[in-house]
Amino acid sequence: MNGVAATVMGECLTVADVDARERALRAGGAADALPRPGTGEARQLRRWITQVLVAERVVAAAARTLVACDDRAPAMREVLPDEVARLEIGSVAASTLAQPLGRAVFARVTATVAVSDAAVREYHCRNPFRFATRPAVRGGWHGAQERPELDEVRPLVTAHLLAAARRREYRRWLDSRCADVVALAQGYEHPGDPRQPDNTHRH
Repeated sequence: MNGVAATVMGECLTVADVDARERALRAGGAADALPRPGTGEARQLRRWITQVLVAERVVAAAARTLVACDDRAPAMREVLPDEVARLEIGSVAASTLAQPLGRAVFARVTATVAVSDAAVREYHCRNPFRFATRPAVRGGWHGAQERPELDEVRPLVTAHLLAAARRREYRRWLDSRCADVVALAQGYEHPGDPRQPDNTHRH
């Protein structure tokens, strides 16, 4: 082991960097949920930490290139409003959005993402009650929710689809950028890499 866990654009991410982040995690409130050191699960944790650290460096470099300013960053609730959104974007990408600078990069990278009217119509047809708010009233009784017309909920559907499309684009961009500029050392491969010995997800 030469002390290097990965290189990012030719700059070294050291094993000591990974050690420091792992110590911080184990000193935090979720320490009891973390795997015991020395196990395969603990090695997978270190691989995940490495992914987070290299992604943070990629995003920081992009911030300089894109002139992204953290004082113009969207709020966390706009980017990752709930657990579904976090699962959708993935834990590594989500971790880069914890800081305003990451969300500023997100805003710049996804600024041109759009959704078509056809996509909005199709989504509403498939999910007609997704944004229903008014209960149907029949004979003084409140029944099931009334199906809204598309024009009533078009802004909500559009915002929902646009937010999801932006998350997909950001993850695609981050994955692509990391693939281009990151080299991982042996023992610090991606946790899901089927070639590394601790990957238990096999078919």
